[in-house]
Amino acid sequence: MMSLRSTLNITSRSPITQIKNRSTTLSKNSFKRFTTQTNHNTTTTNNHKFLLFLTGTTTTAVVATTLYSTSPSPYSTLFPSTTQCEVQKRKTDVMLNAAHKEPSTGILFPQLCNGMTFVGCGVRVKYGFIKVYAVATYIDTHAMSLLKSESVAGITKALCNPMYPRTIRIVMNRGLSIEKYTAAIVEALEPRMKGQDLDKLEEFKKLNPAIDLIEGATMEMTIRGNTMLYKNSVGGVGAIHSQVFCEALCDVYYGDDAVSVGHREDVVKGIQNL
Repeated sequence: MMSLRSTLNITSRSPITQIKNRSTTLSKNSFKRFTTQTNHNTTTTNNHKFLLFLTGTTTTAVVATTLYSTSPSPYSTLFPSTTQCEVQKRKTDVMLNAAHKEPSTGILFPQLCNGMTFVGCGVRVKYGFIKVYAVATYIDTHAMSLLKSESVAGITKALCNPMYPRTIRIVMNRGLSIEKYTAAIVEALEPRMKGQDLDKLEEFKKLNPAIDLIEGATMEMTIRGNTMLYKNSVGGVGAIHSQVFCEALCDVYYGDDAVSVGHREDVVKGIQNL
């Protein structure tokens, strides 16, 4: 690896005696700090030490090295004789949006998911008191913005239509075996499919690895027309192609008998506020 010294073409016996920048000059006998700053770099130098700062948009790299020294320097503590490199994070110009908290579980959902925008969330409750998972909906705001002036019934009808793209994000609030999770989804889907494309239910089961879900495990179902793109709890992806399956899945979360009424109502309210 080429050293910084050789890259800069400076020998160990050749001290830096002078640096010029506009009207400022440093003599080799003086020990003055001199800084030149531009939008991209800052250079500080003296006749014992050389400190180079390279700055970028999100990180700052600091490299310090000894070029020449004939005697112990009182500044050796400030400038170590060995080469050091430190990377520090800097604030970016982009302000990240705050996460949205599902109030019943405290689970957080990001503002964006799969390029879509958060509009609402809720909780799936089993047996009246067990909070199984939190669920949120992300939509294509361009596709849904025309619906914000519609009635609640009109928005709900649109949500049950898989032609409006959306992502359903599920985050587990407690541990659950993968068998119970898939069985619950299949149990909700099957009667809504009315005997059609039932083989897709087995396909859905196979999209989930034989690994039990832990608290915080996340699954995502992105619906676009007759296609459901699925990301399982370990990040594996797959797809199911069936209009019947996608319509049934929309009805599970947005229909009259939705598995989380609070989620559906919050999504409708979010669309009205677009």
